[in-house]
Amino acid sequence: MNKSMLKKSISMALTGCLLALPLSFGAVPAATAEASAGSVIGAIIGGVAASSSLHKQIRYYNDTEEGQEEFFNEMKKEYGVNEDYALNARLDTIMSNLSASIAQVDPSIEEHPYRYFINKDESFNAFCTLGHNMSVNTGLFSAITNDDEIAVVLGHEMGHGQKDHPAKGAKRSIAPAVLASATGSFAGVLVANLWKNQGITKPMEWEADNLAFDYITHSNYNPGACAGIWQHVIDKSGDNSYYNFLMVGGSDHPSNSSRRDNYMKKLTEYSGNHVTVTDEGMVQVNKKDFLQPAAVGDMSTRERAYFVAGNLSAAYHNKHNTSDVTTDGNIVKMGAQPIIECQGDDMSASEAAARLQAIK
Repeated sequence: MNKSMLKKSISMALTGCLLALPLSFGAVPAATAEASAGSVIGAIIGGVAASSSLHKQIRYYNDTEEGQEEFFNEMKKEYGVNEDYALNARLDTIMSNLSASIAQVDPSIEEHPYRYFINKDESFNAFCTLGHNMSVNTGLFSAITNDDEIAVVLGHEMGHGQKDHPAKGAKRSIAPAVLASATGSFAGVLVANLWKNQGITKPMEWEADNLAFDYITHSNYNPGACAGIWQHVIDKSGDNSYYNFLMVGGSDHPSNSSRRDNYMKKLTEYSGNHVTVTDEGMVQVNKKDFLQPAAVGDMSTRERAYFVAGNLSAAYHNKHNTSDVTTDGNIVKMGAQPIIECQGDDMSASEAAARLQAIK
């Protein structure tokens, strides 16, 4: 059932229910500034029957292979498909890596893999909806140049999918839509909520964020990218702006800085409390200053600092030989783990290695 058919079926169900009501409730009123008590009661009674129909439709799209495939094809028609070979190859690699990392902590993904495609939207976004169906905006690849941060974005969306947040959010949005039917807008509200993933709550956002960190730390991606992506968003457009991509619903959701700081806290814990980053972008090891990376390309000092901290955290967590700090050209290494590639206005690799050796 496509979007227009779904809207039509909901409208017909609602109309049929209202026509069966006692005459005292009257017909469905035209949209007015204020609905009467009778029209609200009538709309709610009719909406209960219609919402039952929508619950069944959500289960069809979310829980059956036929429904999942149907919804996926409708998504492609709605948003368009970008067939760029290089971008699709990148996305295939990232999704394959993330799926393997998720399987280590949640094997259910093997029974319910993800369908995904790149849409033609040039804005900075990605979303997961019913039935583990995902779409990634073309604009995400132009806004982010490294696959580590893209993996965080997609890991967050897959966290929503693993916890069935899209279906829970859609069901949660039904009650407000029933009330909206007092002005005749029931079908439109429900269809919009179904397609736009409304109903995702702040706790759901936090859960998806925390799951993304877990997935990234079970992969070869830099765990510092989790804080880094939010610093990137803040650098480009501030703390609470439309540029805050991984969310729907505005003020009900966490701020960019709170999400960044949550990830930094988790990164410090992951390192065994050896590593942190100050507000100025100074990477500290054992509470002593290590280095403050220079801004390079589209990455600010603080964004790069999170990547350095991520490498250090991985070295400590994975118990690399922390007594062995070496250089390989411009790259500083702790054991087998690369820590930073010194470039631009960074201090030299030899100086960075000496500092790290002294405080590690």
